[in-house]
Amino acid sequence: MTIDSEANALCKIPLFRGIEATKLRLLAFISERVRYTPGERLCSQGEPGDSAFIILSGDADVVVATENGDQVVAKVGANDIVGEIAILCDVPRTATLVAVSDMDVLTISKDNFLKLLKEFPEMALEVMRVLAQRLEKTTRDLGAVSAILSERAAG
Repeated sequence: MTIDSEANALCKIPLFRGIEATKLRLLAFISERVRYTPGERLCSQGEPGDSAFIILSGDADVVVATENGDQVVAKVGANDIVGEIAILCDVPRTATLVAVSDMDVLTISKDNFLKLLKEFPEMALEVMRVLAQRLEKTTRDLGAVSAILSERAAG
């Protein structure tokens, strides 16, 4: 895939809509293109977050370690960006990302990602929107699990 075709793929990602083509080519240029096969880990829970992943094609499971073993908590695919939480919050990775199918991914370093957010405030707003949606879903899911546990404890 060429820089231009990667830039064309990036314009389909909601985070990068409205960013001019020359800047998307720059993003593609400063990113590393990586191919993953089924079962391969893109990153592991607990490790330092030094990059974000822009999924061009393929699917992955978002896996969290629990007392009862690893649990798939979400699925991600083409046009998703993942791994940005560890970059933005300077915390270890909150989950493991495992390829389910062959994947083409652009990996963008922490420094380059933060530079992009500073230069393009509309990207920062989109990142906030995506994170807020994830938080709302997590809160809703946690409430549902809490209700089930309460019912079991009462019964």
